[in-house]
Amino acid sequence: MPTIRQDLGLTKGQVGNTIIAAVSATIIARLVIGKLCDSWGPRKTYTALLIIGALPVMLVGLAHSYTTFLLFRLAIGVIGASFVITQFHTSMMFAPNVKGTANAVAGGWGNLGGGITNMLMPVIFAAIVGFGYTKGEAWRYAMVFPGIMLLVMAFVYYRFTKDTPNGNFDEIGRKASKTKNDWSILKDWRVWALSMAYGVCFGMEITFDGIASLHFVDTFKLSQSFAGFWAGVFGLMNIFARALGGIAADKVGHRFGMKGKGYLLAAMLLLEGIGLIFFANAGGLTFAIISMLGFALFLKMANGITYAIVPFVNEKNGGLVAGIVGAGGNVGGMLFGFLFKAQNITYVEAFKYIGFAVIGVAAIVSVTKFYKQRSHAEVAMENVEAAVA
Repeated sequence: MPTIRQDLGLTKGQVGNTIIAAVSATIIARLVIGKLCDSWGPRKTYTALLIIGALPVMLVGLAHSYTTFLLFRLAIGVIGASFVITQFHTSMMFAPNVKGTANAVAGGWGNLGGGITNMLMPVIFAAIVGFGYTKGEAWRYAMVFPGIMLLVMAFVYYRFTKDTPNGNFDEIGRKASKTKNDWSILKDWRVWALSMAYGVCFGMEITFDGIASLHFVDTFKLSQSFAGFWAGVFGLMNIFARALGGIAADKVGHRFGMKGKGYLLAAMLLLEGIGLIFFANAGGLTFAIISMLGFALFLKMANGITYAIVPFVNEKNGGLVAGIVGAGGNVGGMLFGFLFKAQNITYVEAFKYIGFAVIGVAAIVSVTKFYKQRSHAEVAMENVEAAVA
């Protein structure tokens, strides 16, 4: 982005708009992709998304103006709907007693890709420059590499995965679910509390992925490669951090129930907010890195904890709840993007404001009463037991 900003002559507001476009496109895409998973199966849906997504990634180098670059970023943002497919497919393939951990690990490693990208793309860019190309040419050619990776993984996913442990949808004769979504869950405050929580943890994550390199270059005068390295470290923490949150939530839930999970989520959000404020006030690179690692740990753990609560809010409409909360993450990222594009707000001030917002959401989560929604079978069993007694 530092090179692209210079090559295309982008203003701060225009850079902010491209970040907003990337995260907002995912909101709409996630609503569509869930239905496709149910009708096509996750294998075909993922393959199609990877192939379609590879096109704007490889062709973004054709952009020579702000408008065309913005449109390409909008198209690339659709790939973010892959989260829905991953959670859908993981839930199909793993047993209930390990489903939470599997979802947290898979989701965390998905975000890990953002960290690896931040590390490797500047290296690929520098290598192309080393072959004698200008910086304006190098960033365009560099984007071909992730596009090729998407096509490779499209083949791998289609060739080596199955929709279910019993086989693909067309092999087992599975039909798309005809169950209507119960939109009455929109009246459930717990859903909105979790949406806000995911908005300030995952929303901050995808925003930071897009702005970190620019912040390190502009504020601490780092080189593009060095800035990309530290931005990549932020993403690399997903190797363990999101899974750690899911595992901790399972242990706390086993001992203290859903109420305990809610308090744990509130605590992680509180620490994330404090860490962001420290990061905003960092006067030097060393303290900035330390505070970044701190808020990153709590942020990513909060991601995992959120989706350790989501499946139990309303099991009958679990997919709808998961979609609403997941979209909340991207809404948060979109709203944060407006702060970073504002001409009268510096990046440092934006981080500080977001830190206070996260603390506010932590307070809301702490007073929200989370409980497990009982299934019809459990209610029926309790009625039978009461009648027998």
